[in-house]
Amino acid sequence: MDSPLTLAVRSCAAHSSRPDVSRPLDVAVIIDRPTHVVWREVAVIERHVEWMTDATEIRFLTTQREGVGTRFECDTRIGPLTTTDVMEVTEWERGHRISVRHTGAVEGAGEFTLTAIGDNRTEFRWCEHLRFPWYFGSRLGASVARPVLGWVWRRNLRSLKARVEGFDR
Repeated sequence: MDSPLTLAVRSCAAHSSRPDVSRPLDVAVIIDRPTHVVWREVAVIERHVEWMTDATEIRFLTTQREGVGTRFECDTRIGPLTTTDVMEVTEWERGHRISVRHTGAVEGAGEFTLTAIGDNRTEFRWCEHLRFPWYFGSRLGASVARPVLGWVWRRNLRSLKARVEGFDR
C-alpha cells in the first residue's frame, strides 16, 4: 500500500498535461479536529483568503460555489509579485478531497486531501504541481519559487490549523 505522500504526489502529477518542469510541492499539517470539522472550513472556497496569506481575493466565474466545475479567480500576492490564478474544481470528494486545475498565467494542478487520524485528528495535505510562464522564469522561476511557496504554504497551514482548532468540535 502506498503512503499518503506517494498518493498525493502521484495524484498531483497525474493532472499534468505537459512534461514536468518542477517537482510537485507537497505540505501537510495535523489538525486536532475531526475531518468533518476541517472539511467545513476548506469546502468554503471564498473563505480561503482568511487563512491563505498569499490569497487576497476570490471571485467566482460560475454561479456554483462548490463541487466539480466550480471556476474562480484568486488574486495572489507574494512579496512584490502578483498574479490572478484562474482555477477550476476537477474533483470534489465530500469530506476528503478537492482537486483544481490552474489555467491562468501559472498552470498546473493542486489538491487538498483530508485523512482521518483516529476519531479526532486530521492530516490536511496540500499538493501543487505548477508550471510557470516564461515571464516568471519558467523552470528557473519554478526552482526559485519552490522554497518560497513551501514557506508560504506551511505558514498558511499553520493559520488553517489555528483557525480550525479554535472551532467547537
